Amino acid sequence: MPNSDDKRHIAETFLLGLRTRDWALLRKIMTDDIVWTLPGYSRISGEVRGLEAVVERAQIIVGYGLTFNLKHILEGQGGLALSLHNTAERQGKILDEHLATVCRLREDRIYSIDTYLSDVDMVNSFFVI
Repeated sequence: MPNSDDKRHIAETFLLGLRTRDWALLRKIMTDDIVWTLPGYSRISGEVRGLEAVVERAQIIVGYGLTFNLKHILEGQGGLALSLHNTAERQGKILDEHLATVCRLREDRIYSIDTYLSDVDMVNSFFVI
């Protein structure tokens, strides 16, 4: 079971991978069978399964120019949650979203990500094809 320092390192690595677009770094902290769920009906919504599908979703998200502002790293028994405030502006649309990304861990790697949004409609209108 990962300790507090391990969980913090995984959380910080996840954000660093997104911010720097370091897909190899993200792959190192995730299992091959990872699942990521995200509510709504936008381009990034739904459930994706597998390491490459999760990395592809991350690539789409950062491609929309998001700024990831970490509010808190929250620790749980079997994982961690990131409290984030994400912002972006694209083609006249504004994203100003508070969210929680809950990561479940297996042997110091993320095997499940569930994202909870403060404004699903805003995400739906921002992440269009």
